[in-house]
Amino acid sequence: MTRFVQKTLVAALAASFAIGAIAQDKDAPKAEAKPAPTVKVDKHSISTMVGMDVGRGLTQIKDDIDIKVVEQALEATLKGEKTSLTQEEALQVRQEFMKTLQAKRVAEQKAAADKNKKEGEAFLAANKSKPGVKTTASGLQYMVEKEGTGAKPKATDTVKVNYLGTKIDGTKFDSSYDRGQPATFPLNGVIKGWSEGLQLMPVGSKYKLFVPADLAYGENGPGQIGPNATLIFEVELLDIEKGGEKAEKAGEAKPGAAMKAKPADKAAKTDKK
Repeated sequence: MTRFVQKTLVAALAASFAIGAIAQDKDAPKAEAKPAPTVKVDKHSISTMVGMDVGRGLTQIKDDIDIKVVEQALEATLKGEKTSLTQEEALQVRQEFMKTLQAKRVAEQKAAADKNKKEGEAFLAANKSKPGVKTTASGLQYMVEKEGTGAKPKATDTVKVNYLGTKIDGTKFDSSYDRGQPATFPLNGVIKGWSEGLQLMPVGSKYKLFVPADLAYGENGPGQIGPNATLIFEVELLDIEKGGEKAEKAGEAKPGAAMKAKPADKAAKTDKK
């Protein structure tokens, strides 16, 4: 459900999207200087830009709306003219529509969760019998691609790694290689499969981890991963920093979103203590 839908379906569309775009530009990191745009900034180009922003905001509900009626309501509102709905009626419609969208979203999430769970279980069942694959008591599967000779980290340690994360269909969702520098993070601040898997690795090792959904994000997988997804990580353990030392040094990347433990994951750990 988009922010646009949550706040309003019609009223103040142009203002909300234009202001939002300006705020994003203001907060965005400074990029390298580029040649001045050749497009003319006038009423037509500004109107086109606003229309494009509004269109993107409506994409998720395009099958639920009549664009001609949207245009009529927008024009009437801008002119201060009477619309086919009063403000009170519009509020009622918005509330009921939000309920419909929420119910649809829940149904879609459940369907995706069931599908991912079934596919993940089938993948792990077939994968566990492949040469070199080992399975721990928790259900984590791993394969040693290179065995290092250094120390193994503890759960309270901070580690420096390079890694690639994919779904079981090969879709890449996170990579320190793409960012051009290793990631440094505490093992007690990442998903369970990472915390367990990294503690098996001596420094200098490269392992492939096959992480079941319940050791990853469960039903709370972020958008690019999805609910109940089984994940695959290729991980190189580069170094260990003992617990209590600063995890983020100058020039070192923070862990990607795909590695971080969800609040619910942390809560689950607390409940087991």
